[in-house]
Parts: sequence; structure tokens; C-alpha cells
Amino acid sequence: MPPRGFVVAGESLVDIVVAPSGDTSEAVGGSPMNVAVGLARLDVPALLITRIGDDPRGRDIADHLRSSGVELSGPSVVAGLSTSTATARLDRDHAATYDFELVWSLEEQMLPERDGLHVGSLGASLEPGRRAVLDLVRQAADRDMFVSFDPNVRPVFVTDADAAWRDLTETATLSTLVKASDEDLQALQPDHAIPILAAELLAGDRTELVIITRGGGGSWVFGPGVEVEVAAPRVEVEDTVGAGDSFMAATLAILSDWDLPSAGPGALARLDETRVRDLLAGAMAAAAITCSRRGANPPTRRELPAGWPAG
Repeated sequence: MPPRGFVVAGESLVDIVVAPSGDTSEAVGGSPMNVAVGLARLDVPALLITRIGDDPRGRDIADHLRSSGVELSGPSVVAGLSTSTATARLDRDHAATYDFELVWSLEEQMLPERDGLHVGSLGASLEPGRRAVLDLVRQAADRDMFVSFDPNVRPVFVTDADAAWRDLTETATLSTLVKASDEDLQALQPDHAIPILAAELLAGDRTELVIITRGGGGSWVFGPGVEVEVAAPRVEVEDTVGAGDSFMAATLAILSDWDLPSAGPGALARLDETRVRDLLAGAMAAAAITCSRRGANPPTRRELPAGWPAG
């Protein structure tokens, strides 16, 4: 049997926050990296394929991954490369404007054997690295391997919304599970209703389940013969950084607990409404904990309610 857990492929970076006073703080980030950390904290093995420099910021990322139990693929650390950054400048109302110093390049490589592959965000959309990520997705599809995809759209990088939607659907049609936010869909297809877009994504060649998150409005699942909405739990929000990534990691962890990623094609399509509701409730419980504290700080399994995911 292949090693358990997930391969996660995508960007890692350092977030630099500049306060109105001019004070700065740094924290490691990047959606795929956050998902890998979230998985490991939920006791699901995670191997991250990314690109960081052998510099102080890259070492901070590597230390963060190591302390959370994530395995970093050897080729991910590149000598002479400057680790990518995203600088958020806050105004007096704490609204942010962003500047990115980011280069996403990734060489095509053999996909390691695991239960599944997760891709998303800039790693699955920004060239030239997107080509290598899409190649990993195609390798997984050729093996009938589980693939999850979270586009996590960054509007600052979208110059052509229609082209970005075509790229998104190209990856989605090869994915078993697609998770997107309502903001993702509205950013690229503002003239279309969310159920129509979800149905389009669900029509992908390999897609069995589509999850739409709506922040405090809860989440919505579309599958063959099933459409379920679940309300979000009440939480005192510190910030929402990394909440979607915690939701994604928890979703994969629950499916892994149920042995579904390794069960082959059709496993997600057979989920009944009770299981789907438990899946959403469990994922939102993890996201709520992340919202209750500062930064992208996903919970460990011990921090989740008794009886999780149903609890």
C-alpha cells in the first residue's frame, strides 16, 4: 500500500503586515502551505511540494512546517532563490492593500504515492509553476487518485477573468473534490448564480463533490442527487486569515478518517446527506477556531469538540 496522507502542491510565502504606525510584523503563509499544516495538526500525514529560498524567510517556513509535522519535499528548497513575500499595508480602518514579491516556478516531477493530492491558490493559477502543478493533477487522474482543488482566487493576479475561469475549470474537471468560496466565484463569474456555477463545476469528468463556503453564511454542498446547506457556528472573530485553509484541511482530514480518498472513484458521490452534514459541520468547526485567534493558526485535533466531526 502507498504511504497514507496527502501530497500538497503550491506556494509558500511570508506575509509582511505594515500597521498604520509603520510597525511591521511577519508570519509564514500561503494557502497550500496552510492546508498542509492544518492536515498535519489533525494527525494526517502531509508532504508539501513548494518553492522557498535557502534564506532566513525560507528557513522560517521550513521550521514552521517541521514544528507542525509536515514533510517538506527535498527539491522545494532552492539555493539562491529569494523566498516570496506578500506585504499588506493597513490603513486606519485596518483595510489592507497588498504588494507581492512572488515568483512561482516549479519543475515537473513525479507525483509521490499517497492517498490523495491537494492543489490550489496561486500554485494552481500562476505561471510558470501552474504547468507543473497541473501535470501533478494529470498524473493523479491517470492513477485514479483522489484530487482536491481550492482555487482561492487572488483578484490582484487576475487580468482576464474569463481566462482565469477557463484555467480554474481545467483543473476542476480533473479533481474529485472542488472547494471554492462564494467570493472566488463572484470574482470570476459575477453575472452567474452560485448554484449554476456549482453545477458547472460538478459536471467535471472526475468531480464528485463541490463545496461552496460563504464565510459567516455557512457552507453549501452539491453532489449527485444531493444539495445541502449548513449554517456556520457562532464565533467571536479575531480575524479570518487562514480560515478557508483550515476548512479545507479539516475536510480532507474527515474524509481520511472515513477512508474515502483511498476508496477509489465514486466514494464521495455515495455520501448520504447525514455524512455530508457532518463533513460541513466538522470543517466549519475547525475554521471557527482559526477565526477565533490571530493569523493562520489551524487547530490540532485535541482542540476540536468532543465527537468531532459531528460534534
